[in-house]
Amino acid sequence: MKKADLGVAMYMLAAFIMLIVPIPSWLLDVLLACNMSVAFTIMFGCMFAVEVLQMSFYPTMLLFTTIFRIALNVSSTRLILTTGNPGNVVSTFGQYVGGGDLIVGSIVFVILIIIQFMVINKGTERVAEVTARFTLDAMPGKQMAIDADLNTGAITDAQAKERRDKIQQEASFFGSMDGAVKYVKGDATAGLIITAVNIVGGIAMGMTRQGLDIGSALNKYAILTIGDGLVSQIPSLLISLATGILVTKGSKDADFGTVLVRQLFGVPKVLYLVGAILIGLGIVTPLNMILFIGLGLCFILCGRTMAGTIETSQIEGEVEAEEKAAEEIRQPENVTSLLQVDPIELEFGYGIIPLADVNQGGDLLDRVVMIRRQIALELGTVVPIIRLRDNIQLNPNQYIIKIKGIQVSEGEILFDHYMAMNPGYVEEEITGIPTFEPSFHLPAIWITESQRERAESMGYTVVDPPSIIATHLTEVIRQYISELLTRQDVQNLVNNLKESNPSVVDELVPKMLGLGEVQKVLQNLLKEGISIRDLLTIFETLADYAPTSRDTDILTEYVRQALKRAISNKYFPQNETTSVVTLDPKIEQEIMGAVKQTEQGAYLTLDPARTKAIMGSVTTEIKKLENLGKSPIIVTSPIVRMYFKRLTEDYMKDLIVVSYNEVESNVELQSVGMVTA
Repeated sequence: MKKADLGVAMYMLAAFIMLIVPIPSWLLDVLLACNMSVAFTIMFGCMFAVEVLQMSFYPTMLLFTTIFRIALNVSSTRLILTTGNPGNVVSTFGQYVGGGDLIVGSIVFVILIIIQFMVINKGTERVAEVTARFTLDAMPGKQMAIDADLNTGAITDAQAKERRDKIQQEASFFGSMDGAVKYVKGDATAGLIITAVNIVGGIAMGMTRQGLDIGSALNKYAILTIGDGLVSQIPSLLISLATGILVTKGSKDADFGTVLVRQLFGVPKVLYLVGAILIGLGIVTPLNMILFIGLGLCFILCGRTMAGTIETSQIEGEVEAEEKAAEEIRQPENVTSLLQVDPIELEFGYGIIPLADVNQGGDLLDRVVMIRRQIALELGTVVPIIRLRDNIQLNPNQYIIKIKGIQVSEGEILFDHYMAMNPGYVEEEITGIPTFEPSFHLPAIWITESQRERAESMGYTVVDPPSIIATHLTEVIRQYISELLTRQDVQNLVNNLKESNPSVVDELVPKMLGLGEVQKVLQNLLKEGISIRDLLTIFETLADYAPTSRDTDILTEYVRQALKRAISNKYFPQNETTSVVTLDPKIEQEIMGAVKQTEQGAYLTLDPARTKAIMGSVTTEIKKLENLGKSPIIVTSPIVRMYFKRLTEDYMKDLIVVSYNEVESNVELQSVGMVTA
């Protein structure tokens, strides 16, 4: 057990013992002194805490100190009633603070109770309640701000996690404080009741056991009881004050004393004005002239000193800024920051800034957050931070999308307009500015806000500018997501899987396959739009087949076959016959005969004329599917699928090629053509 844990346990054990076991007066003196020192420590700790979370265990401290103080009350009461000698501390407080007079001591005690109960406790309770409510209400907004900063690259994932944890801790702290202040309020009430009970009990003990008259008994026991109340209520008052300081300070990261003095005495003209008023009161009124004029001169002198300090600090600040600027000019240029390449960038002209500015009602940042979540759910991989920045070199309404610093797509929008697209069955035309939808290059029309309802009623698909940009960005990310999957991303995926399934990870990586080989398999899957979310199935399949082959293309085919349920669900709707195109077995044999194996992998050596003929047949057969409004899907033998896909991907990127082993047995297929040449 740690020493700190042992100390806390002993502290609570002492309180428990005092509740049931009589203790001598000298030990009570020691414990009362310790109680007072703890109260001062807590008050100054709260005063000089830079932020409230430095005292995150304060509600627990409040409970412990309250129990300890009540235990002291019980012990001192027992000594007062049984021996009439509660020790030096209680007797001194009763005689010295109360002046040895029952009436004076009673009045001082009642005033302390009123100050604590009616002023400090009541205000602290209200502030704690309001702060807890506002902290909880502000949590969603703070979390959205963190997500926005994370997506713009202003903070890292680690910083975002730290800020989220801090928000949670603040909410828990102020929620606990809202209830913990009830301890302080109850302690003050208990102190008042205990004092009244002690006085009555003391009079009864003095008259019945010691033969004293009511006056003598009241004078003896009441002074001791008031001393006991004072010695317990002063630490209670200090802790009440500490509680008030903590909840009124808020969560500002600042030094309490420095900020307080600066805000109170940091404006020279305020000090001048106060000094003039004090001097005026000393001269005009019968008040003590020497005192008020002297105090007024002190304020004026402090104001002059503060003005000189401010002026000096301003000059020093200007000099320091000039020296820093000069030093930066003299230093060689730091080009390290220029070498950084952002994985994904969205640059836009100044006309699109309102869509990205939260203060102007723009929600583009929120949409970027949703894109990353959507891709994570759809493809099972984490999209890198998407950097948003304005570019004055672009046209006002233009935007471009960059992947690893290179522009891969662009688009243009009209602010305060909507894009209307004909789904294909709307015959009635609508007036507007002709354009093309940037994601799929479909014909569209820009319309105004007033035309929106009419266009929707006619059957047009109407989209606002932020949705256009978000959709375009999503499609570009889908297209290039395989390139964006780095080894570090794969390592993070491996680490996540290892937490729940350590055996398969330990078996596969790095004993059978290296991290780079696993990356190639995952990239192959993502390149054709296959989700890698079921990472357990992927790793188990790789562990099954890696001993026989380390060819990442062949391993990818095995993984695809293991994921046939997901592939079938993606391309072949249930309870519906899907139209597809098949591949002539002769063509399959020809392609396999043209495959050459090397140490670097397999490649095709097909004659260009044969390639052209095959692609001509593919184009012809795919048009049959397009005329039926179906997706272009070709089904091949498992052994030839990857080579045929590699042959066609340079000509038709959207062509879907699946093997028979990737189709569930309950899927109904209908061939509408066969690729021959």
